[in-house]
Order: sequence, then C-alpha cells, then structure tokens
Amino acid sequence: MSSAAPLSPTAGAAAAVVLVAVLLGVALVLRSRKRRVIVTPTQRATYQVLHVASLAAPPLRSGLTEATAAKAIRPLHQLLGGPAVGLVAPDRVLAWDGPGEHHAPAVLKALEGTGRVVALHADDLLCDLLECPVRGAVVVPLSTGEEMAGALVAIVDTDPVPGLVRAAVETADWVSAQLAVAELDASRERLAEAQLRALRAQISPHFIYNALSAISALVRTDPDRARELIEEFAEFVRYSVRAHGEYTTLAEELRSIDRYLLIERARFGDRLQVRLQVAPEVLPVVVPYLCLQPLVENAVRHGLASKAGTGTVSIIASDAGSECLISVEDDGVGMDPDQLKRTDDESRNAHVGLTNVDDRLRSVFGPGCGLVVETAPGAGTKVSMRVPKFQPGVRVVSGWAS
Repeated sequence: MSSAAPLSPTAGAAAAVVLVAVLLGVALVLRSRKRRVIVTPTQRATYQVLHVASLAAPPLRSGLTEATAAKAIRPLHQLLGGPAVGLVAPDRVLAWDGPGEHHAPAVLKALEGTGRVVALHADDLLCDLLECPVRGAVVVPLSTGEEMAGALVAIVDTDPVPGLVRAAVETADWVSAQLAVAELDASRERLAEAQLRALRAQISPHFIYNALSAISALVRTDPDRARELIEEFAEFVRYSVRAHGEYTTLAEELRSIDRYLLIERARFGDRLQVRLQVAPEVLPVVVPYLCLQPLVENAVRHGLASKAGTGTVSIIASDAGSECLISVEDDGVGMDPDQLKRTDDESRNAHVGLTNVDDRLRSVFGPGCGLVVETAPGAGTKVSMRVPKFQPGVRVVSGWAS
C-alpha cells in the first residue's frame, strides 16, 4: 500500500500562509462588493440630508417661536454649513448657532420692507472685532402664505456665491413649507373649536320649551317623575355646553343621548320608541364630542315629529375589528336625497348638525370616515359612520377625552 510523503514544516507553513491570503482576499472582495451594492456615496449623502431634515421638521411644524427655533437651528446649520445660521423674526433674533450674532441688527435692517432674498457683503457687515469670521450673509424671508414670518440667515466667511444663495433659498423654502403645515394645523384647531361652539349653541329653543312644558305638566300629577326629568334635563344641558376637550367616549355620548330621549319620550309618550343595540367592547371608543347627539336630535325632530302614529329611533354600535360601526336610523318621513346636496341657506340651516359632524369626522379620522346618509321620501333616514378604535392624538386624559 503506497502513502504520500509528509510535508516539511517549511512547506506546510507556506501553504497555510497562501490559504490565509486567499481567504482574506475573498473576504475583502465580498465586503467591497457588498459596500458597493448597498451603500454608495450618493445614498449616504441622501440619508444624511433626510436625517438632519427630520430633526428640524417637528419643532418647525409647531410654528416659528423662540422655543421651536432653538430646537431647529442646529439641524439647519448642519444642512447649510458655514460659520453660522440664524432664524429671525421681523423684529428680533429667535435663534442663532455660531458666531456673528452681533451682526443681527444689520440683518434685521436688511429684512425691513422687503420680501426678497438679500445678499449682504463685507461692506454691509462692518464691525470692530478682529477675530470676527463673518464676511457675508444671505437673508431669505420665510412665509406661511401672504405674510412674512421671519427669515433664515446663512453666515459665510467669504463673499456670498450663487451656490450658497441657491442652497439658502431651497432650505428656506423647505422651512416655509413646515411653517405652512403648522399654520394649517392651527387653522384646523380653530375650525374645530368654532364647530364645537356652533354645536353647543344649537340646542333647540323649541326643545327647551317643550321639555320644560312636559316637566311642568307632571309637577302636580307626578312630582317624582317631574323631579327626575329636571335632573336629567340639567345633566343634558351640562354635557351639551361643557368646555372640556374635543373628544369623549362613546359611553358618555350615549349617556347624554339617553337623557335626551328620556325627556322627549315624556313629551311624545308611546309615539316614540327607541331601539338601542351597542356592543359592550366599543363603549370605551373615543369619538368627537357631540358627534352622535345631533344625529339623534335630527331623527326625532325631522323624522318622527311630523309622522303620524308611532316612530322608532334605532341606535346601533358594533365591533368591526379595528373600527367601530355606528348608525342612527329612524322610520320617519325621510327626505329627497337631492335635498342634502342643496347649498341654499334654508337647506344648510336645516342640516347644519349633519354637515358639522361630517366635517369633524373627516378632519379627525380622515376622508374615508365621513357620514353616510341613506334616505328617501317615506322611507326614513339612516346615518352611518366608521370610527377607528385608535387614532394618534385622540385620547382620554384625566377622565375627559382630549
């Protein structure tokens, strides 16, 4: 039986060195290929710019104040580079990162009476400080629409060049876009507050008069019942005009509706029937304040009040996975669907509650969560909505939804 001759120690060491070199070469090739495929200089630069911009965006979307400017100024400085960057209001400095803030008066003066980009040169920024690196500045106005909110200031240690001016303008346009989003959010909040005030003011004088008349009729015949209705009426009014938060739970909204229907049934008697079908698991769902009550009031006032005989109002809330499905239905006189589309003052006033609730639902939960109305003359009316069980920014705080 033949056998191979053993390798000498020198030959074995040489073979091991060659093997290690080959493995290292393969590893380096694979590593370099991996780097070339996954991370290029362009990709790395793009990521860096987007990352820095994402740091500046949240504070700017809260508006331009000293507090928000202080949080955004460092990322903006990273985006533009240069010795310093400033954010100024028309009359004062909001934040400054880097040297040269003593030139702010010259910057603010250049900003006066102009909505254009201003390039300041060394002759415009004279000072007595020998160590001052400032040799120029680019001042770009910031706006949220027609009004100037302030300006972005890019400080340079050379004369301003076209490339810097262009970079400063592009950055300022991006900052203005964030401020416009902040203004839009503020406008939405003001609109929501106005809509709530309108709903609170919409308690029908006829309902108040009829409720008090029904209660007064029971004072002599059934004083205990009259006392109960007075307490329920007081709680109903308290809930309807409360000033705590934009949201409430479905349970709270249904509790107020129950008080309203209790008072109306004292007036209509057996003519008004109520069917309530609510899944227990959806009771904690947070909904816009006064989003159901106007629908029930419309069902009673427009659907049943003018109907001969008995009428039924059905309120259904069911669990649909990540959503809660809610509907308010009556078997009253109904209406022509085209009447809902009319924009004249009479139609708008008659359905201001529906329009208000629809606008608020879409604003809070998105365009796919508005009201769906099904109606026809003589066929009653059904109003439905979809409410997410969870929505960022919609939550209950200290017992109230806000």
